[in-house]
Amino acid sequence: MTVSMRVMSAGDGYKYLLRTVASGDGDRVLSTPLTRYYTEEGTPPGRWMGSAVTVLGGGVIAVGDEVSEQQLQRLIGQGRDPVTGQALGSPYRKYPTVAERIERRTGRLDAGLPVTERAEAVAAIEAEESARGVRKAVAGFDFTFSIPKSASVLWAVSDAGTQSLIADAHHAAVAEMVAFIEREVAATRVGAAGLGRAVAQADVSGVIATAFDHYDSRAGDPHLHTHVVISNKVQTVHDGKWRSLDGRPLHAATVALSELHEAVFADHLTRTFGVGWEARDMGRDRNPAWAITTVPERLVGEFSSRSRQIDLEKNRLIAEYVARHGRQPSLATVIKLRAQATLATRPEKQVRSLADLTGEWRERASHLLGEDATRWARTITANDAPLLLRADDVPLDVIDQLGRSVMEAVGEKRSTWRRWNLTAEAARQTMPYRFATTQDREVIVGMVVDAAEHASIRLTPPELASSPTVFRRPDDTSRFRPAASTVYSSPDILAAEDRLLERARTMTAPTVPVEAIEKATRRPDREGRLLSGDQAAALTGVAISGRAVDVLVGPAGAGNTTCRV
Repeated sequence: MTVSMRVMSAGDGYKYLLRTVASGDGDRVLSTPLTRYYTEEGTPPGRWMGSAVTVLGGGVIAVGDEVSEQQLQRLIGQGRDPVTGQALGSPYRKYPTVAERIERRTGRLDAGLPVTERAEAVAAIEAEESARGVRKAVAGFDFTFSIPKSASVLWAVSDAGTQSLIADAHHAAVAEMVAFIEREVAATRVGAAGLGRAVAQADVSGVIATAFDHYDSRAGDPHLHTHVVISNKVQTVHDGKWRSLDGRPLHAATVALSELHEAVFADHLTRTFGVGWEARDMGRDRNPAWAITTVPERLVGEFSSRSRQIDLEKNRLIAEYVARHGRQPSLATVIKLRAQATLATRPEKQVRSLADLTGEWRERASHLLGEDATRWARTITANDAPLLLRADDVPLDVIDQLGRSVMEAVGEKRSTWRRWNLTAEAARQTMPYRFATTQDREVIVGMVVDAAEHASIRLTPPELASSPTVFRRPDDTSRFRPAASTVYSSPDILAAEDRLLERARTMTAPTVPVEAIEKATRRPDREGRLLSGDQAAALTGVAISGRAVDVLVGPAGAGNTTCRV
């Protein structure tokens, strides 16, 4: 994924963004923020993004202006206007600390408890509350936009002019994705939750965001990426009040944003340098990665030491899982183990200058390529004008075919889906095409998603009553239903469910006495140790779940059914 998202808490959670920022002013003669701080140790200061920044401080902030620490502390830390300090709507909610929760619960214990019982109760409360941790109000959403590894490598070894053009393509893609979030994702909620009350989604005037560029990974490899922190404070269009962002669509759209961002960046780079792109297999449990065709995989691998560290730890955790459970982990478990491996192997961030880093990267690349890496980069960025598509160039029958293909691909992974799931797959399947503008790409992706929805079966029931005009969107959908929340499935999946239900109604399968099941599940192994439930099930076809027992009739994998006793 080229886009990831994490929630940022109120308070001092913003400070990690400032730890690596260069303290010097940089050489203002140079044109771009990245090259301006070329010789400074650290990364460039943040800059303002989002169409809503112009309302801050009475209009004194413009998109692209530098972000100061005081401004960030006011906006993200306190939820206030970064210039005037005025509160933007309601203050962040304050939650009790662990100590306060412990004190409150222990104060409710019976005063007549014996000393030993009271000590045990207090110890249990302390353990429970410590495990719960501290809850903090949401101050923003940190979206990390990364360019594909092959592009980072090309950027790392290129001359200053080429580096600036690649950085420009990256910044343009990020800006277009922030604009996409404003148009398609960002919303707030009005109303009151609870019995007999209603909550509606409302449009916002835009988002307030800050962007921080980073050069490298924690392992010191080239990794051009930008942290875009979108403030949780938004202004509602219909009444001008400041409210909080609705976080649900932001979470739901992250994968789609990632797929779309990768394609948009690839378009920008192809328009600038004429480079081609190809999908490369990344091995088991990982999706293919798109890479610049002329950047060899061995060069990408040379600068992927962080990935190797994570993979080694992930493989170790998988081996432990197999030894403990006697089976391979599911894909969902593998993803969790990889996340655990990422945290376990995370080194401290080293603060270095871009000049120092690029000097080292060019030397390593030159050694691997057997030629000057910067000269090599010039040759692969000198290409003829590429063939670019306009939205009108894609025939409608191709749109329909892609729509069905998207629906089938999503159906291979999920039993139900929503529009953002289809958008992610549509962006993935249109990645091989290069478009003349981002608008052309968004139009085609949107048309493919519409075709995929048409090919799907809608499970969400229609509205039983019509909402007033004020509570309807321009597309006539109700604001009382979150946007893109309609649930779909496919005829094949529903037919498969029907077959399963029909088989579940068949009561003619052979039965097994409970005594035989108890004997089988307590079968000792060759060393006389009792088998676990999973191990016994693997040998006997019997699985115990609560008080019910599923018995496999026939060998596993032969299409046989189960009976329940």
